[in-house]
Amino acid sequence: MTTKEILLTITDELTDCFADLKEEQLTELDSYIQKANKIYVAGAGRSLMMIRGFAMRLMHMGYKAFVVGETTTPALEKGDLLIIASGSGNTETLTVIADKCKRLGGNLALITTMPDSNIGRKADCIIHIPAATTKNNANTKRSIQPGANTFEQSVLLLGDAVIIRMMSGKTMDANNEKLMKLHANLE
Repeated sequence: MTTKEILLTITDELTDCFADLKEEQLTELDSYIQKANKIYVAGAGRSLMMIRGFAMRLMHMGYKAFVVGETTTPALEKGDLLIIASGSGNTETLTVIADKCKRLGGNLALITTMPDSNIGRKADCIIHIPAATTKNNANTKRSIQPGANTFEQSVLLLGDAVIIRMMSGKTMDANNEKLMKLHANLE
């Protein structure tokens, strides 16, 4: 396969994955975001890198958004929302963080390929991403990509789509102006 053919295959995999998303889950996540006092995101490895982009865009939209583990992240309180990106939904460190969120009275959203997981059973809101994997079993589609690439790419694009939907009703110029007011300016 050429590099271009690989790229086209990857976009086909993502299209198939997004076609199977449940709109009611996305609407529920939007509702939790809208009513949250503060929004926290967490993940591990590449999933963390993808969900960080979502936190940045939430901040650009004027939300109080933080990445769990950063030195400037404040305490989670009742009425706050924690969004975890975990393909397996069973990552041990993220399970501990999810447990603490619930003990503190926070709401928990999970973006995952495995809704019936340790974190999934605790979550108030689940976004099930039916991402293709390199494993071939009855519950997943096959992927040409290594590891959890399709899931991780989906997390990034899902975050962008949520933000774009939240911007609806305004012109792109007005949205970009709003984003740029809070964009980093010390770079």
